[in-house]
Amino acid sequence: MKRILVRAPNWIGDQVMAYPFYRMLRSRYPSAWISVVCTEWVKDIQFRGCVDEVIVLPRKKGDSIFKTLWTLIAFSVFLRKKGPWDLGISLPNSFGAALIMALAGVKNRRGYDADARGFLLQERLEFPQDSSTHRAQAYLGLLPGSPPEFEGQEYWHRSGEWSFDPYIHWPEIEPIDPPEGPYFIVAPGATADSRRWTSEQFAGLIESLMNRHGMKAVVVGGAAEKEIANALFRRGVQIDDYTGKGWVAAHWKLFRGARFTVCNESGLAHVAALCGSRVQIICGAADPRRTKPIGPGAVQVKVNPVECWPCERNLCKFEDHRKNSCLKGIHPAHVLEEIENGFLES
Repeated sequence: MKRILVRAPNWIGDQVMAYPFYRMLRSRYPSAWISVVCTEWVKDIQFRGCVDEVIVLPRKKGDSIFKTLWTLIAFSVFLRKKGPWDLGISLPNSFGAALIMALAGVKNRRGYDADARGFLLQERLEFPQDSSTHRAQAYLGLLPGSPPEFEGQEYWHRSGEWSFDPYIHWPEIEPIDPPEGPYFIVAPGATADSRRWTSEQFAGLIESLMNRHGMKAVVVGGAAEKEIANALFRRGVQIDDYTGKGWVAAHWKLFRGARFTVCNESGLAHVAALCGSRVQIICGAADPRRTKPIGPGAVQVKVNPVECWPCERNLCKFEDHRKNSCLKGIHPAHVLEEIENGFLES
């Protein structure tokens, strides 16, 4: 039996965009033992219907490079004992991801030739230079053999392809029950400053939607979004606060039952679309050609294409009035109009 080791992406959105890769990997190797190595951050959204084992990377013990290297070496020895491994595929482009596979004794290691790690790979692939190549397609390009073409939204609507079932892929996660009555979801968080709409802008949008359409507003996210929820309460915005409720995967029933989800270009945007929610994205510095969420849920992306957009930087290069101008130029009224035209037309 062939044994395959996959190094999963480190970020929630990237992991979701790798779903077609995992499906195709299992399809091409139906009898293989497939193990996936991931960070704790994304362990709950690994696709257990496509893999046999999930191995979580240990947390770094301290910030020194020596402790980090020691942790990596010890983990690689652990992986080597679990082998032998016939094939390894590194989805992240990092040096460390390739080094783990090399130290674990993986016989054939595939990945993109990036981050000065080419000498650690037997099969060094050239990363797609086309700026319009979607991340899902880039991941599919790592499969051995002829890479399939990712068809975007059509992928989910061809007969038999809509098969993402949270009970199969996230079987150990207890889903959060949605509120009664019609509701929409707001996910106001984002890791990068250049992709975060302000709480004031979200407040204006939420109030307009609630007043015009009589739906509940459910706010989701982690600890950072709890403060945003509190800021909305202080402004008098009556929301249902679901922040800090647990694992990301636990929100799938919430997303599936919502009229729509409105969010920044963030990991939760990708999870919402995968779970079937219609998603309205407020897009800052990101390039939607490369990272537009995939899934059966329809996705609308509101952008403000200023001269420097899309820079894909986490921090805006400007510190004057031009800072985050791509986001500042997107007003609640603009997003409200797009939601009403796309998701709420009678």
